[in-house]
Amino acid sequence: MRKSGIYPENPGVIDMEQIAEIRRCYFINEESISKLAKRLNLSRQTVRRALKSQEQPVYQRNVQPTPKLGSFKQQLVSWLEFDAKLPRRRRRTAQRLYECLQAEGYQGSYGHVQRFVRDWKRQASHRPATTQAFVPLAFPAGETCQFDWSHEYVILSGVLQVVKVAHFRLAYSRRMFLVAYPRETQEMVFDAHIKAFGHFGGAPKRMMYDNPKTIVDAIFVGKARQFNRRFLTLANHYLFEPVACTPESGWEKGQVENQVGNVREWLFTPTPRFKDFAELNAWLTLSVGTEKEAWRTTPWSAIPAVGFAGIHSSSSRPHSEAGQRRPGICRITVNG
Repeated sequence: MRKSGIYPENPGVIDMEQIAEIRRCYFINEESISKLAKRLNLSRQTVRRALKSQEQPVYQRNVQPTPKLGSFKQQLVSWLEFDAKLPRRRRRTAQRLYECLQAEGYQGSYGHVQRFVRDWKRQASHRPATTQAFVPLAFPAGETCQFDWSHEYVILSGVLQVVKVAHFRLAYSRRMFLVAYPRETQEMVFDAHIKAFGHFGGAPKRMMYDNPKTIVDAIFVGKARQFNRRFLTLANHYLFEPVACTPESGWEKGQVENQVGNVREWLFTPTPRFKDFAELNAWLTLSVGTEKEAWRTTPWSAIPAVGFAGIHSSSSRPHSEAGQRRPGICRITVNG
């Protein structure tokens, strides 16, 4: 059997130069198909296809081989079947499965794993592949921080628990901060903000939120909101403007929404183990990075010298006097 050309059982591709030569010899020199096939070492079927083509054929594989997976296929299938029974947010991505296979001794490329996972999911769901489109947003330096909660599974003291993780994301520099709590109470919202501003070294001009009851009391037309009075005390203390997104419009703070999924894959898949919340939060801080970056002065609100006092009591006020003016400059990252 000839090695070049296109065969029904093993489709291949000849280049455009050969196609042009076949067409010239057949139509201009009036050579027969058999003679062309013999002279060019091609099958007659390949010659006939070339005569009908004016563009170079595109090679497409019907089945993508995965020789490196070998004995790891069964392990990969078992993981996929196990993950399919879990909620979608707890399932491992192809990248995470690839890393797990590497820990088992797999030495092949990520591409083999990605294609195998894609084909397995497509066969399991019988749904056509979809594509997504996104509109990029631009934010000035030092202006916006996005906030969101996520529910993650961890093992604390040997017991599987659902913890609430507060996510902060500086929209310009993409710096993040994470801290976990057992609940989403207002005191924990306040504590998360205090820790985040301390981590960043300052407070942004705007904070973007969904519409949780701990922050928003009432939703009106458009962007109009009635913010919680205690939460406004926090915003007034740190001099930031709270902004609530339109309901069911997560793209308005898409960076932190995307961060939730990335962090879940990166840090909470598979389920991590810790002794207590202190160990968990120390690990989260270490994971997002605590290295010092270059600093510069920028017109963001400075962190008050006196801490926020309204975290425990609704009647408490910030320690700073009402008439005391705080400087409008704070030390913050160059990319903040």
